[in-house]
Amino acid sequence: MTVQEHSTTVAPARAFAEVYDFGRPATLAREHSRVLELAFETFARQWATQLTAKIRVRSHVTSEQLSMLTYDEYAASLPSTTAMVICTFPDTDHKAVVQFPLSAALSWIIQMLGGRPVTIDDERTFTPIEQALVRRLMSDALEDLEYSFNRLLPDGIAVSAMHYNSQFAQAAASSDLVIVSWFSIRVGDLVSPASIMLPSELVVPRLSSVNPTTPVDNAPDLMRRQVQHTPVELALRLSPVTLTPREVLDFSVGDVITLPHSHDKPLELVVDGQVVAAAAVGSNGSRLACVVTGPTTTEESS
Repeated sequence: MTVQEHSTTVAPARAFAEVYDFGRPATLAREHSRVLELAFETFARQWATQLTAKIRVRSHVTSEQLSMLTYDEYAASLPSTTAMVICTFPDTDHKAVVQFPLSAALSWIIQMLGGRPVTIDDERTFTPIEQALVRRLMSDALEDLEYSFNRLLPDGIAVSAMHYNSQFAQAAASSDLVIVSWFSIRVGDLVSPASIMLPSELVVPRLSSVNPTTPVDNAPDLMRRQVQHTPVELALRLSPVTLTPREVLDFSVGDVITLPHSHDKPLELVVDGQVVAAAAVGSNGSRLACVVTGPTTTEESS
């Protein structure tokens, strides 16, 4: 069976690169990440001590992961029903968030009031008395947060409001970048996830002043050099032929496939689907090789 060539060709799909804003980087510098990790680890120890004293049950808090996300991504990662304590800073519109499960907070309150440890599955909202107790817990936790971050946060952070729906608690614009630390809180035998969100526009400039990164005056040259030395796969190919899936599935041993590549036409050197030069088949000792014969060929396949 001989598969006849088709005159129609399908243009390759273009790959569009996402524009990166170097003035608003979406990742933290390594030095800044380490400073924040140490600050959150210090806060985790302080928070555990405070919970142990308030709840009168041995508590452990572990800082597990640090991320920079958009606020929309952060909100989407949270349960639809959860406790979100909105915190404000003096002389700025920026807000922070301390988030934890409602059921975990209800269990803490029961133990604060002398009750026995219980597992609560009901994710209900707080009563006024419960909310006042949680506010007190959070006020003490924010003092620990200020101590742990020292000059990285403005003094005077305070509890502003409490929300129970992560999709409606607008602590920042959807596209704003935020710094998020994820925690694991163990109170007795109960383990609960928690998170703290800080506005990057408030924290990153302070990071730069407290722990400045090394200035890179030749950043364009370094980036160009990195791109030039990145390994890529180079392939030598004939002009492709377009077939239908049915024709491909009907292939059998001995079939002849006619390619739209004339005998005198150079082959194509291809990187990631893009033709970069024309070449001819050659050899180098016992191995096949190719000889670059010119720039990208503009000859149409026929």
